[in-house]
Amino acid sequence: MDNSLKALRNLALVGHGGSGKTSLAEGLLFTGGTTTRLGRVDDGNSVMDFEPEEVRRRISISSAFHHYVWKKHRVNIIDTPGDANFFSDTRSCLQGADGVIVVIDATDGVKVQTEQAWDFADQLEMPRLIFINKMDRERADFSGTVQDIGQTLNLKPLILQIPIGSEESFKGVVDLITQKAYFYDKDGKASIGDIPAELQDQVAAEREALVENVAEAEDALLEKYLEGEALTDEEIVSGVRKGTLTRVFVPLLCGSATGNIGIDLLMDCINGYLPSPLDRGVQIGKDPDTGETCECHPDPDEPFSALVFKTMADPYAGRLSIFRVYSGSITPDGTFYNASKKVKERYGQLLSIEGKEQKPITHAGPGDIVGIAKLKETATGDTLCDEARKICFETVQPLPTLVSYAVEPKSKGDEDKLFSSISRMLEEDPSLKLDRDPQTREFVISGMGQIHIETMCEKLKRKFGVEVNLRTPKIPYRETIKRAVKGVVYRHKKQTGGRGQFAEVHFDISPLPEGKGFEFENALVGMNVPRNFVPAVEKGIAEAMQSGVLAGYPVVDVRVRFYDGKSHEVDSSEMAFKIAASMCFKKGVQEAKPTLLEPIVNLTVTVPEENMGDVIGDLNARRGKVLGMEAKGKKQVIRAQVPMAEILNYAPDLTSITGGRGSFTFEFDRYAEVPANIIQKIVEQAKKE
Repeated sequence: MDNSLKALRNLALVGHGGSGKTSLAEGLLFTGGTTTRLGRVDDGNSVMDFEPEEVRRRISISSAFHHYVWKKHRVNIIDTPGDANFFSDTRSCLQGADGVIVVIDATDGVKVQTEQAWDFADQLEMPRLIFINKMDRERADFSGTVQDIGQTLNLKPLILQIPIGSEESFKGVVDLITQKAYFYDKDGKASIGDIPAELQDQVAAEREALVENVAEAEDALLEKYLEGEALTDEEIVSGVRKGTLTRVFVPLLCGSATGNIGIDLLMDCINGYLPSPLDRGVQIGKDPDTGETCECHPDPDEPFSALVFKTMADPYAGRLSIFRVYSGSITPDGTFYNASKKVKERYGQLLSIEGKEQKPITHAGPGDIVGIAKLKETATGDTLCDEARKICFETVQPLPTLVSYAVEPKSKGDEDKLFSSISRMLEEDPSLKLDRDPQTREFVISGMGQIHIETMCEKLKRKFGVEVNLRTPKIPYRETIKRAVKGVVYRHKKQTGGRGQFAEVHFDISPLPEGKGFEFENALVGMNVPRNFVPAVEKGIAEAMQSGVLAGYPVVDVRVRFYDGKSHEVDSSEMAFKIAASMCFKKGVQEAKPTLLEPIVNLTVTVPEENMGDVIGDLNARRGKVLGMEAKGKKQVIRAQVPMAEILNYAPDLTSITGGRGSFTFEFDRYAEVPANIIQKIVEQAKKE
């Protein structure tokens, strides 16, 4: 096998969930001779979907890795998730690839996650091929899918093959470059034959369009074409390669992953048209100390540099860091520098990731995808390098979380175990977030969607033996007052057998502007109250503010002026004044028109233009206030302010309004008064609880 960099390919399979990416990966591994049988997702025996949650749900939850060798080329495959719940992982793992295969279902066309993956591959400037899969399924429509690709992705794909037959009668493809027909038996074995008579006109027309497009990619070919000379097959192949690498066009092929039809021809195209690490060229980073730009070349003799783009958590093997080598070489048992954390890391074995298996290897160079277990400091997104040449690569940030749940262990006493286990899960999946709300005292787990959170709970139980309860998080309401009251008096007097308790306090209570919190003014004159009791009065008010009079929420934005009181030389104490202050404060708040405040968030919603009216109508129904709109490509961005209570279930609702094509982010802005008609409901609910 040719081990040179020229013969190495790193490719990511992307596309909407259910388009057949994992089945295609199984077909590539089987045809390449890496596996001895064709694994099937529906049968739960695929090499790439091996986590129990993936087998049960029949979807990829986490990117999987393997490789095959085909015609002296080594090809590393990254099979990425196509479900929106796990798309952050897809974005992160695309950083490890050089080229992309976009898998599109011939029965279903271009769906939402295909568009998102396409946009992200655009941002990373990645060459790609399109593979129209499931040509043997009922309702498969090749020309309809090509049309859909053109409209949805705003692209005229370069058609390299046309199908022979469709649905049950799909039996092969015609290669437009070689102008040969490839027929496949039920085991996926190919035989070459003549182009069927009914396809000859279509093949001639598509071949002419192909030659014309390829000629435009290269001046020398265009000149020859315009002079009426025929281009050779070699010239066409060279033009396709050049145009694909420069992203002038995207070649399109078709077949069936589960029927193993057209997979060998796709593998030839991967070798021929997708980039090697040499084609991808220089990787730009920054010196973490000076901020200066640095270049890394795919050269084994340069200093070592690599980007960690995925972490896997295993309760037995510990943390497994997966990285892509950009420059230099690495052998087992040594140290490297983590430029992101500014620490040295010792490491042991180098591992090749093969589905759920890991095999030790003795060397890795530019373009290789490698795993190392049990690195202490290293996390997803970190740059590893030679300390003699420090460099940091830019990495993609996790997508913003969309749903949140309050989380607690099912068994009392499992709190520590729960949070250490969730910490391990956060290492593996940076798109999960764990926060503690200081007001509600709830631990809140946030993720990309309900299925994302559910699978996290399943993994917690299976890997770490922790079961959890999920609830809708409480909204951190607050209470305040709307008017000032003067001369609030409270006397605390308690006489028991021995020493009694006596304290009297006189307050003026008034509202403060939003966000001012609490102000306490000691305005005592004369000697009615000894000054050593003042701190106890302030403490009593502070404790009373923790639980308001309406619904028990914290009280904010209040000023208390303590101007008089009475004391007893024997029965007065700090405790007596603390109780008196607490009760006086509550009495005053009752008289000062108490009201509820709710958190308001700034919401940014990105939606297709045709859904804009429905989305704005929905925001209005959620008590939202639209602040503005602007066009962004083919979509509209709506900016609004909405009460937090109204967007706890926004993710599934926006998905149903926009057919999954909408997205949103939000951040806390301020607190605002709750409308009177809603206050009553919140108060009743709080009393129930």
